[in-house]
Amino acid sequence: MKTNKYLILITFYILHYTFYIETGATVRYVSKTGSSTPPYTSWSTAADSIQECINICEDGDTIYIANGVYNEVIRINRYLTLIGSSMDSTIISSQGINSPQVVRFFNGGEMRNVRIIGRRGIYIFQDGVVISGNVTLKECIIENLSTGIFIGGSASKIQNCIFRDFEEKAIFDESITGTQFTLYKDNIMIATKRFIGTKIVNFGFGGRQVFVGNIVLAEKDVSVPIGIGTYTDGISLYNNLVANMEQIGISSSPMGTEMEKVINNIVINTWKYGYAFRTGNGAYTMLKNNIFMRSAFGIMKQNTTNVRSDYNLFYEIPNIITGQPLIGDGNIIDRDPMFVKDTIARYGGSWDYHLQAYSPAIDKGDPTILDPDGSRSDIGMYGGPFGQIYTYQDLAPRPPRNLSAVVDSSRVRIKWNKNTEADTSHYNIYRSTTANFIIDSTKLIGSTRDTNYVDILTQTYERLYYKITCVDKQGNQSGPSEELLVNLVSINEYPTEVREYYLYQNYPNPFSAKGGSASGGNPSTKIGYKLKDRGYVKLMVYDIKGEQIAVLVNQEQEAGYYEVEFNANKYQLGSRQSAIGNTIASGIYLYRIEVIGAGNIPVYTEMRKMLLVK
Repeated sequence: MKTNKYLILITFYILHYTFYIETGATVRYVSKTGSSTPPYTSWSTAADSIQECINICEDGDTIYIANGVYNEVIRINRYLTLIGSSMDSTIISSQGINSPQVVRFFNGGEMRNVRIIGRRGIYIFQDGVVISGNVTLKECIIENLSTGIFIGGSASKIQNCIFRDFEEKAIFDESITGTQFTLYKDNIMIATKRFIGTKIVNFGFGGRQVFVGNIVLAEKDVSVPIGIGTYTDGISLYNNLVANMEQIGISSSPMGTEMEKVINNIVINTWKYGYAFRTGNGAYTMLKNNIFMRSAFGIMKQNTTNVRSDYNLFYEIPNIITGQPLIGDGNIIDRDPMFVKDTIARYGGSWDYHLQAYSPAIDKGDPTILDPDGSRSDIGMYGGPFGQIYTYQDLAPRPPRNLSAVVDSSRVRIKWNKNTEADTSHYNIYRSTTANFIIDSTKLIGSTRDTNYVDILTQTYERLYYKITCVDKQGNQSGPSEELLVNLVSINEYPTEVREYYLYQNYPNPFSAKGGSASGGNPSTKIGYKLKDRGYVKLMVYDIKGEQIAVLVNQEQEAGYYEVEFNANKYQLGSRQSAIGNTIASGIYLYRIEVIGAGNIPVYTEMRKMLLVK
């Protein structure tokens, strides 16, 4: 096995941290139900204030804190270990207190299993002087803040913490000497509300940071310019996820002479005109084994920085490189990484960026970097020595998308987007004369390896519905695509491609409310519509004067084809009717759809006419 220099480096970083151990240390307690009797050495005599307990402690003491809300500012000037009963219910809050910090460390220590609420959560700094000991934070929730943690001049370890509801930054690390190391491991940093800062994580001005296995993301409709900004010397980013940034995933400006390492990460959904990775002036930057996905630009090199990119995968990125960084032969361009569940990363969501079996990113990383099982590294956040050993799932392909139809005489030509899975084999085509049909062998009309199919009609139809599935080389079949309606009565709509959003003509039209001759006496009519994306849908019916008759749909719906019924006998005259009980009269009526998309932005409106006869 080859020696892995990256494993040696990070192992050194982790072993750099030591715990303060002192013989004869005292265990003390804090609780809202104790008698608050010094020296607070039992739950029955526990202090009712965390700070009061700290004030009588000696270096090396441990404080256990019961559940409750402790509305106070904590100053830790000794090397102590503070352990809460629950990271959800042991709460230290500075709300209502005029203080810039909730907790401030002066001489190192450890805090775990607590929830911090306040303007600036944790402050690890002593007026420009390196504090005398390391600080460890584990299993803490830090929320409702302008800044989660501010670090200056300290070797700290931040692990398994959750940062949320911050307005400026989760991390602001200004380690002030080139000999200090801060380790961030397996934390979640999520911007959930209005963001007035520039970066979720900001590293700068000297020091060194090792950032391993963290999740950095912005929630839906939260505008965050940059995920991680680095202005430091010798930073290492391994096995992280950076998602949903507005402008830049990782912004790098190395300040010293040491190489910056960005290895085995995923940077995804840097929307608008964003960059997955951007670098400015500074030392050598190495990009290896990363997945850069769904961004306007992949890598942007500015000025004189030396950037080497190799063994990375780029997907759904129109502009891979700007600024001419060095590109190796091991990069994979425009290949679907085949995530287990490729949905937008949301806190508490169902996304899963592990690789499926037959992913082009498996065993395609730098050959000198190994996975935990000793094989060549995978590309992405679960590869490399700090990745995971897991079983690659052989999943069915995704359903085909963006169906469209062109009608020419007795031929219906169906088209759809090509599936991007590497193991795609062919497509099955299903057809029915009824909406929302269930696919089975009786409705299978053909198969093809292409992304189009011509259905030759041997009899007359008014309306046909189609669904497509994708089958991979192992025989796994996808779920059905969205349902495609082809209206063969309104032939003037063809040849054309079915739109991304569409409001169909009602059928039958005209329709009868009292069983007359029109359309066989059917008292109802059906209205179909198609949604490109998830959105809030309102579908309304109006009379010719514009007064509302009915609201047929008023709810959020997923993308796809929908059909609702309007039964004229169920509705009376308009909202200003003068005679309750009178059903609507013959004449022309209007139906209108409104779709509200992400960010409460209207994305589609349309209105059509329908004719009611009696």
